[in-house]
Amino acid sequence: MKITRAAAAVMATGLIVAGCSGGASGGGGTTIRISANGVKGGKNAAGAAWVTDYVIPKFTAYEKSKGKKVTVRYLGTGVDDAPYKEKTALDLKSGGGADLLQIDGIWVGEFAQAGYIKPLDQTVGAAANQWDGFAQIPGPVQNIMAFDGKRYGLPSGTDGRVIFYNRKLFQQAGLPADWQPKSWDDVLAAGRRLKGVKGVTPIQLNAGTAMSEATSMQGVLPLLAGTGHQIYENGRWLGNTPQIRDVLDVYKKVYSSGLGDPRLQQNPQGRDESFQRFAQGKVGMLLESDYFWREVVGPNAEVAPMKDRDQTVGYALIPAVRPGGGVRGQDFVSLSGGSGWVINPHTKNAALVWDLLTFMQSHDAVKEEVRRTAVGISPRTDVNTETLASDPLLNFISTKVLPITVVRPGLAAYPQVSTALQKATGDVVAGGSVDAAAKAYERNLEQAVGGRGSVSTG
Repeated sequence: MKITRAAAAVMATGLIVAGCSGGASGGGGTTIRISANGVKGGKNAAGAAWVTDYVIPKFTAYEKSKGKKVTVRYLGTGVDDAPYKEKTALDLKSGGGADLLQIDGIWVGEFAQAGYIKPLDQTVGAAANQWDGFAQIPGPVQNIMAFDGKRYGLPSGTDGRVIFYNRKLFQQAGLPADWQPKSWDDVLAAGRRLKGVKGVTPIQLNAGTAMSEATSMQGVLPLLAGTGHQIYENGRWLGNTPQIRDVLDVYKKVYSSGLGDPRLQQNPQGRDESFQRFAQGKVGMLLESDYFWREVVGPNAEVAPMKDRDQTVGYALIPAVRPGGGVRGQDFVSLSGGSGWVINPHTKNAALVWDLLTFMQSHDAVKEEVRRTAVGISPRTDVNTETLASDPLLNFISTKVLPITVVRPGLAAYPQVSTALQKATGDVVAGGSVDAAAKAYERNLEQAVGGRGSVSTG
């Protein structure tokens, strides 16, 4: 019998379970199960340990204090995201699987449209809207686990994007050390000033398919949010619209005038090379997530460590095309990713599972998760206030970026849409016109989403 990699990995854990759990266990208690793609000693080991060593004993003791006997079992796997997603979808589709499941936020819309998950207020009832923890999670961050205006779960981690810049290069170019652009024109103007510094590439703006999803997350989608629109709105995908053309025009201005290096965008290792060049003082500014600060240029990072990071690296909010021109009429915008937890709609103990989920996302539990896993930015403002005070960039993301951020649409077609966007930017960087790139993008988009009826044009 042929066994897939995903199945083999799950079998290795000894945790294959038939049917949805949540029934009575021996001794009159209740058993509920948690599923996540993490195992001790393997993938996401710290997260798995947080669940098994902190959440489960603390929660079961809490329930025992109320006179309830509850057993919580952790079903951990340690496979690639794709097979984990496939198994989770199959479990939900068949009415099986764990009671509480961890999924990527980008899967929420797809799972919701397929009927695999339901809004919390349908699964749990009115209690789902009364949790006091929502007051500590900015609305845009709640959207990580939401679709079509409804909450499907609770987020467990997030990030944010800003413009990073080299303060020393800015000083050489006569730009302020505390630079904060208020429009796209301000960014381009700073780029032109940096162009006068010998040996410096002023702007690194991820483009093309070689950069893969970094092009969309660290380029197209934040810029698009700056036009006041998102790639998926009102049930339709944004096609060859003025906003898409405006975004592509930014790429044209950067890469046709020598503000950016087009060769980096055609190299699969170009993003890492841009990191190295930034650390060497050869790139003036780039648009990246807090990952860049933590894992790339941190003093002890392996990619492009900067011992003087805190003194040399500046950061600014991403401006809208013009003040007030961003989504929700904002002056500044960002984009965030993240994962979270959803309740299996087939569980037999929805109220108890909701108690477990809110316990996991309570102040004390999230603070312990941050301590154990060093995840950086949590979804909770109160936890971030306590844990990020000593890190200026992460505190900046938590206080200034998360309240204004947007998220990617969690729909099955999104990866293909993202590829279409990447191709369009690559066409422009290669010297093509904005008009031709936008038209080609719309053709690719229609193919990806199943026809023009799903595309908004204008």
